[in-house]
Formats: sequence, structure tokens, C-alpha cells
Amino acid sequence: MNLIDLNKLINSELTSKIIKSSINNDEILINVSVENLYSTLLFLKTDENCKFKQLIDIVGVDYPNSEDRFKIYYLLLSHEKNLRVKVVINFNLELKIPSIVKLFPSANWMEREVFDMYGIKFKNHPDMRRILTDYGFVGHPLRKDFPLTGFNEVRYSEKDKKVIYEQVKLEQDYRNFDFESPWEGTKYIEEANKKVKKND
Repeated sequence: MNLIDLNKLINSELTSKIIKSSINNDEILINVSVENLYSTLLFLKTDENCKFKQLIDIVGVDYPNSEDRFKIYYLLLSHEKNLRVKVVINFNLELKIPSIVKLFPSANWMEREVFDMYGIKFKNHPDMRRILTDYGFVGHPLRKDFPLTGFNEVRYSEKDKKVIYEQVKLEQDYRNFDFESPWEGTKYIEEANKKVKKND
């Protein structure tokens, strides 16, 4: 069965559940609502014409200016058919997404990663804990509103034998660059030389 026929079959079987579907880059992309996610994935895995039995990845995306801010992509592979399909859901952060760990056990770590990076919670997940950041970590690093710089740094302390948080310490002073002619020199070099002479 080729992609076009498979896309027609999926659309005919899941007519009431699919918002839209298309074929891009030799993959079927299926957009469904959160309520129909589990039943759609169950059909794709168990139907004799589909057999998408391997979950490749679960990927979160953040669109902070959209009405439905987040998207999750489920990437599935059928070894028997040598075909791939992506299932995507759009939602707000208030929604809890149904966990698919019972359907695909490998989703356990993938859902934990999406939770850790985006703060998206999965309903009925067996172990909803952070997986990539420390347990005391504040925020979710892959959200677009996460700050790029902060006031705390995380490092492993040999003395304490654990990961610790501490205030950022800059190893050197910020330098104010003087963009005057290079023939006239720069002010910060003169100031640095004065400091060295004072200390001598």
C-alpha cells in the first residue's frame, strides 16, 4: 500500500477524529484533537493496514503568540510497510495530555523529557518527574519565554559531592570597548595599565 492509499484509508477509518491530514516529505501528517489522540494512535498501531508499531519520538514545540500555544508531534514508524506518520496535537498549557505509556512503553522517558523541557503534564503517567534537569530546577528550558541568562549557575561540587546552585561569579570584569581609531589606542587598555601601576 502506498502513502496516498494509506492516507485515504486512515481518513476513511478516522473521519470523525482527524482535523486534517496531508502528505509531506514522504510522511503522512495527521492533526487530531487531544481527546482523540489515544484512539488515533491505537488505530495506527493495531490496524492490519497500518502497523505503526514503533514510536520514534515525542517532540514538543512552543508558539507563545498562538492561541493554542503548544504542539506535540508523535513520530511513528511501520517496519513492515516502511512508512512513517506524524500525529500532531495543538493545545493550551491548562490541558493535561493523555499518557501513551501503556500503548508504547518507550513513551515513558519521552513524555518525561517533554514535561521537563516544556512543563506539559501527562495524565496517568507512571512517573512524572524531571529527567534532564536537576529536581530543584526552576522553569522549563525550551519554552520561548525562558531567560537565556540568569543569576544562578548549577555545577557539581567536589567538596559537597553533589550538584549545587550558587550566584553567578564573573571571572573577569565586563569591558567597555572603545571603537575609536586603532591608532589612538583604546581607553580600557590605559585604565588597565593604570590599575597595574597602582598595584605595583
